[in-house]
Amino acid sequence: MRNRIVDIAEQPARLRIERRQLVIDVEPEPARVPLEDLAVVVVSHPQVSYTQAVLSELAAQGGVFVTCDRSRMPVGLMLPLAGHSVQTERFRRQLELSRPKQKRLWQQVVRGKIAMQAVVLAESTGGDAHLPALLSKVRSGDPSNVEAQAARRYWTALFGSDFRRDREAADHNRLLNYGYAVLRAATARAICAAGLHPSVGLHHHNRYNAWCLSDDLVEPYRPLVDRAVVRLMQGREDVPDLDGETRGELIGALTSAVVIAGAQRLLFDALARTASSLAAVVTGERNDLELPTGVVDAAE
Repeated sequence: MRNRIVDIAEQPARLRIERRQLVIDVEPEPARVPLEDLAVVVVSHPQVSYTQAVLSELAAQGGVFVTCDRSRMPVGLMLPLAGHSVQTERFRRQLELSRPKQKRLWQQVVRGKIAMQAVVLAESTGGDAHLPALLSKVRSGDPSNVEAQAARRYWTALFGSDFRRDREAADHNRLLNYGYAVLRAATARAICAAGLHPSVGLHHHNRYNAWCLSDDLVEPYRPLVDRAVVRLMQGREDVPDLDGETRGELIGALTSAVVIAGAQRLLFDALARTASSLAAVVTGERNDLELPTGVVDAAE
């Protein structure tokens, strides 16, 4: 299934592999997770040890390993090196993708992001801040930066006029940062599994960013994390600490189901469809991306 996220954060642990399972040696008794079920392993506790076999077997099964700093924010990401049987050919076609086509794909991504922001706003606040009206204004490559115009409306409506998206701020941003980091890892995993390279972006092209394509394709999925933060803040005046319970709720957002291609699918399946659709565009088999259009709880 490969749809489980394991966050090892609450106590010291030793990780090892036994009979194609990840064994987490903790008190009072070890936990075991089949490798084939693991999508992402996040190590947050500073006293966790693991063997080379853990990293190599997890990668061989298509899983992602994320390591965190002292503040328990993700700082490192290890991805499978070989994600698809025709990976080399797809890398070549990906590098040859024309700039006009890259711009048209970015147009689709921005429209998808704004549409999902409107969905989350409608659910959370009862209004959509007129975001749908901006969709038709997003042109190829988004030269007018409609994405930023939508963001200003979105964040004000979601968290109030005083909120600013600031990665260094110790407010809602701290929760958003954590959720986005795990989501980014899941997106990178889907990209590799589709035989694409996560550093070759459509819009993001920073030479110091190894995850440009991940940062492109993650955009329409970010509102899932925003939605989780809104739910965390319900009934609270202060932003909660990024403790185990809070991280668990944020990771729980990544078990939500989204609507994509007219069907409800769990997030990992949806990310796989988005990445596979991009691979099909790269190889000339289709012109459009499959992107999420709505969100529902996994239990619905």
